[in-house]
Amino acid sequence: MTRADAAGVDLTARETEVLALIAHHLTNAQIAENLFISQRTVETHVSAMLRKLGLPDRRSLARHAEAAPGRSGRSGRDRLPVAVTPFVGRAAERASLAAALAEQRLVTATGPGGVGKTRLALSVAGDLAPGRRDGAWFVDLVHVADPAQVTAAVAEAVGVPEQRTMSVDRALVASLADRDALLVLDNCEHVLDGVRSCVGRIVAGCPGVTVLATSRSRLLVPYERVFVVPGLSAGDAVELFTARVAAVTGDEAPPDAVRVAALCRALDGMALAIELAAARFPVLGLDGLAAGLDHRLRFLAAGGRAADRHASLRSAIDWSHDLLTAEDRALLRRVSTFASWFDVDAAFAVAGTDRERAGIADGLARLATDSLLVVERGEPTRYRALETIRQYGVERLTEAGELGPVRAAHERFCRRALAALRETAPLDTDEAWCARFDRVVNDVGAAIAWSAAGQDGRATAASLAAELAGLLFLRGRPAQSQRRYEQAADLATTAAGRAAHLRMAAGAAASRYVGDEALRLYRSAADAAVSDGDGAAAARDLATMAMYINRAPGIMATRHPRSEADELITEAVAVSGGSPGGNAALAMADWGQLPAHGTAMRLAELAERTGDGILHSIALDMSTAAALIDNEIGDAVRVVRRRLALLDTVTVDPLAGFELADGLLMAAEVGLAAGDLAGAATHARTLAALPFYRDEDHLAISRLVLVDALSGRHDDVVRTGERFRAGWERAGCPVAPNLARAPYAVAMVHGMRGDEERRAEWVRVTIHLGVDPDTLAGCGLGWPPVFDGLLALHRDDPDAAMERLDMDIDDSVRNRYWAVGPWLPWYAALWAEAAVLARHPEAKSRVARARHVVRGNPIAVAILDRAEAVARGDQTALTRLAVLFARLGCPYQQVRTGRLRGDGVENGK
Repeated sequence: MTRADAAGVDLTARETEVLALIAHHLTNAQIAENLFISQRTVETHVSAMLRKLGLPDRRSLARHAEAAPGRSGRSGRDRLPVAVTPFVGRAAERASLAAALAEQRLVTATGPGGVGKTRLALSVAGDLAPGRRDGAWFVDLVHVADPAQVTAAVAEAVGVPEQRTMSVDRALVASLADRDALLVLDNCEHVLDGVRSCVGRIVAGCPGVTVLATSRSRLLVPYERVFVVPGLSAGDAVELFTARVAAVTGDEAPPDAVRVAALCRALDGMALAIELAAARFPVLGLDGLAAGLDHRLRFLAAGGRAADRHASLRSAIDWSHDLLTAEDRALLRRVSTFASWFDVDAAFAVAGTDRERAGIADGLARLATDSLLVVERGEPTRYRALETIRQYGVERLTEAGELGPVRAAHERFCRRALAALRETAPLDTDEAWCARFDRVVNDVGAAIAWSAAGQDGRATAASLAAELAGLLFLRGRPAQSQRRYEQAADLATTAAGRAAHLRMAAGAAASRYVGDEALRLYRSAADAAVSDGDGAAAARDLATMAMYINRAPGIMATRHPRSEADELITEAVAVSGGSPGGNAALAMADWGQLPAHGTAMRLAELAERTGDGILHSIALDMSTAAALIDNEIGDAVRVVRRRLALLDTVTVDPLAGFELADGLLMAAEVGLAAGDLAGAATHARTLAALPFYRDEDHLAISRLVLVDALSGRHDDVVRTGERFRAGWERAGCPVAPNLARAPYAVAMVHGMRGDEERRAEWVRVTIHLGVDPDTLAGCGLGWPPVFDGLLALHRDDPDAAMERLDMDIDDSVRNRYWAVGPWLPWYAALWAEAAVLARHPEAKSRVARARHVVRGNPIAVAILDRAEAVARGDQTALTRLAVLFARLGCPYQQVRTGRLRGDGVENGK
């Protein structure tokens, strides 16, 4: 079949197809790829058309094709290659690149192979071409092997005829000298010298021509503006994947966007990788694609139609790799062992065997210039390989037979980094230390995985995991610390090592108030100790379990009866062998019936003689509780001070974490019991500053919320409450009843502000933390009736307050959960005040009975004094009490006193 072209010459159908592609300035090789024919066949068709049309050469044939109907030589869009698939997303990048081209005559779009440089450049060129008088030209340099031929290739693409009297360089500049156009030079990285020479002449001699180059490497000329093409944003990546999946499946129902986003993120947002993954979706699905991420270089490949360098991820990187020197290839594969960011010193640790430090620095700079490494400016400058390139480098490392030695060097680097961090580990917040830790944590994790996979590497991996776990704890990530200790236990080669790591994991769990996990891990540690023949250690583990069940039910997600603790103590006695440490631990475990204060202090002396700071702290806590039961708040204050002094000498680690936190927590609560709000706030802030709570806001600030709520700093309560909730949600919303009083305090504040919706929201958080609605509505715990009573009185509803505060104070004294906390003095004062304001017939008796209970708390005493002053109408006394409340650091009660006096001041706003 033949058809006539514009000159009336009959061309075959195939010749017409070839001519159309010539009009798009495709080379013979590209035409062959597009039409699935050989390059020799294309040459035959070109020769035939030259003969039929009477044209002297291929450039003339290209001009003839451009002049055909519907192909105006002045239409910039028509000179650009036609995309096979729609361009998706990149709105921000398109705008930024267009803006750069408006300001600079040469802009180089750089980025790794497959990131989408060409498609972005073509999209922007298509947008800008209509605004240029002569439109745009596109020149693909991928098949130009000789830098000296770049100018000739550009001249051919823009239709510059050969001239015997003028070199091609001068002819190109002369042809473009008065043009107003955009010239796109694609794939410049392998012929940079030729591109620099050609572009230099165009920029100097063609003022109306703007050059947009795409290259994996910068041109490195003074007048160049570099535009780094990033990976696709999350939204654009999902849109691209979804669009390509719809095209290959015909199914308009999009795959799960969250899972697609995770997949695209793992592919570094690289457009080529995402398109190749979408092409495999019909046979692999999202599960298969996710499973293949660790082998992406093998399974992300296209058919033969794509250009060779974009036929797969591997070929895309091969193209860049083959352009490197042998030294830089070696450097790339060796630094590919890093899982995250690294600096020159780190690179020298794994690649410096045959190169000096300066040579390493130069090589890293070249790899970054070639878009094979990402650069993070700072002190020091750091580098990172995208995951796809990292996997490629590791493959090359294996092929070179260097994998073992380089990974061994990497493991030694990680150990040195951890040792340096351990040596400088802070006892308080140190952002610089945290930043240094964060820079190596991922690489240490990778080294653990590599070592664990080796035949003889389990012991190495176990010690590395344990070292990392200890530093994670100091970094403020106790959950990650726990998991790494458990990993170390799984990798341990001895029962003793396994028991030691499990014990530390249990300590980390207790520190973050996941008591059930602590019990599980202590049980496993005890079993390992028994198998190792260490009965004393096993007894200590079992006694510790019993101690947590009896002493800290508030950190348990499930209820553990006293009988369970009794059974553990019996088991511990059976295996202990009568060791002094085991006996002391057993004595500290039995919190079921707290001894009198004097007996508790004698137990503290026993624990002190063991030289074990943790056991001594537990004994002093028992003494504190005994003093509170006896309503001897002054004694409780003194014991707490002694306990804090002891804990100052204890090493910060997971085994001590719960005690360190509990010591400060109890100090804050004893401060509340004593009405010392300033002291309680100091202890609460010290608790919040513990290093292992740095990233655990819900654990760090729970007591600070209480202090601010009782003080009346309501703005602080609302603000700190949001921090509490954010930290709790980040931790996975664990059930921990001991934390529930903080959100209930926030609920009270919102109630005082008249925001019932927010109050109900915070009550739900309280319930989620493990306190059921019936318990909240009752008086089994001290804090719910105190906060509810404060709220009812704030609303000027003393009858509702009396109804809520319906447990007699003598009954509350007999309740151990009341007696060992700060709530009894506050409850007694509100219990009496409500009766006075409600004009209850027993009001006077209640005030008198409450005096003994509140005697150690000056704020509670002042509330009783105020109730009596209100009852007798003593304005002078109320004025004096308002001043007293201010001096005691309780602005809420100060303002409330003014309201009771009739000042009309609103509070809680």
